[in-house]
Amino acid sequence: MAVLTFELPDGSTRDVDVQRVLNAGYAGRSQDDVAAHVAELAELGVPAPAVTPALYPVSPYLAQQTDRVAAQHARTSGEAEWALIVAADGELLLTAACDHTDRDLEVHGVAWSKNAGPDVLARRAWRLADVEQRLDELTLRAWVSHDGEESEIQHGTLAELLTPAYWADVLRSRGDLVPGTVLISGTIPMAEGVDQFAEGWRVELGDPVTGDSIRLSYDVVPMPEPIG
Repeated sequence: MAVLTFELPDGSTRDVDVQRVLNAGYAGRSQDDVAAHVAELAELGVPAPAVTPALYPVSPYLAQQTDRVAAQHARTSGEAEWALIVAADGELLLTAACDHTDRDLEVHGVAWSKNAGPDVLARRAWRLADVEQRLDELTLRAWVSHDGEESEIQHGTLAELLTPAYWADVLRSRGDLVPGTVLISGTIPMAEGVDQFAEGWRVELGDPVTGDSIRLSYDVVPMPEPIG
């Protein structure tokens, strides 16, 4: 499986041998807002989930620390998220993530679309225990780039999403809270009028108390045209 390396604030590093990756969906803390979002997506042809919040397993190799994402066509895009990582000793880490999704495939099945692109993770992480008491104050932002110009597309706080503790309980009940598990949180709303089908994505998870932030960025690179 893929081995990811995370640098912690004290300068130490943790190697995580990824064994399973789970992507949360429809994971807003207000499930009334989630229901409205499901209805909006249904109008676009995206099938409604059987339950909310949802949880989609994806192939472990899709958890990547990369600065380039290969895209099979022009309708793929990211989503700013946090990621919960279970380290080798069972300690829980928190980092920034961007779930790159095939939007054309999404209308045929959300789980399929999640498996068509990587979950890009940052190279730094915080110990969850160090930030858990101020979790709702942490900020989550994303920018997209077009022709070298950057626009903010997402801006919110972790108060908008179900908490890492919630998902840790779900994983524990499933027997999945084990070393090598990576859970991606689900995302916050995108700004209206900003084109998500971009040449690049940048995500930042920020701590306004300490001024620290965890960042990732990557370019979206078109694949060559197929033959046949």
